[in-house]
Amino acid sequence: MSGHGAPTISVDGRGLRVAVVAASWHTTVMDGLLDGSRRGLQEAGVEDVREVRVPGSFELPVAAARLAREGYDAVVALGVVIRGGTPHFDYVCQAATSGLTQVSVETGVPVGFGVLTCDDEAQALDRAGLPESQEDKGHEAASAAVATALALR
Repeated sequence: MSGHGAPTISVDGRGLRVAVVAASWHTTVMDGLLDGSRRGLQEAGVEDVREVRVPGSFELPVAAARLAREGYDAVVALGVVIRGGTPHFDYVCQAATSGLTQVSVETGVPVGFGVLTCDDEAQALDRAGLPESQEDKGHEAASAAVATALALR
């Protein structure tokens, strides 16, 4: 499992403003990722949270950029891209990854990367933070974003 060796992040994010931008494809997986990010932010004490939904992972960077410029201390980006039979998977994954990296570097606002890039739906479900999942990538992305925002203070 890819989460092997991941750190346990426990932070006090009280007073932070965090935006969560989430794609809409693959409802079950996205519901799990969103719930995980909500748990992570709640455990960190973050109360000022805005959630924004976009159609897919390709649209995450533009929404994250706008939110970062609106004064949020951190942005959490959540999405899922599942490999298909065409190069579309590669293009969307590259665009989302590069775009979100660019947002964080250019704005100085941490972006928690919760975009799953999976070969099949089973892999996505196993990382979605659902009761039967092995990992909770939404929680991890939220915790990482808060921890990085605090580190930059």
